[in-house]
Amino acid sequence: MSKAFIDTDVILDFMIAREPFAMDAARIFTLSEKKQISICTTGLVFSNAYYVLRKLGPHKKVIEKLTQLARLVDIIGLSKAAVNQALESEFGDFEDALQYYAALSGNVKIIITRNTKDYKYSELAVLTPDQYLKSRS
Repeated sequence: MSKAFIDTDVILDFMIAREPFAMDAARIFTLSEKKQISICTTGLVFSNAYYVLRKLGPHKKVIEKLTQLARLVDIIGLSKAAVNQALESEFGDFEDALQYYAALSGNVKIIITRNTKDYKYSELAVLTPDQYLKSRS
């Protein structure tokens, strides 16, 4: 079973049914529930998601949603080495660099994001949800 890192944008698409991206995000989570893919993310994604979701609802509801998310994904660590690699990298977006180096150290094979352009230095496959789903066909 392949292991994929799910970026914040895809998680938010799933959690708040953000159109037109929600269906593809939901399909990826369904594949995970069916044990056809293993999905992971970092704790940083939870922080990012909380920040966005809190603008849309009360703290208690946001925590409930994040608790449900924590049941669906594996959470990989963000080590000091990953932070240092991100600081030294050529990534234009520091957050994406952090996610990338955490994924790399977590033996991830694929990054699933709608923000593929920020991963141009990636040694890992970087696919949009749509591209990922089409690659499985």
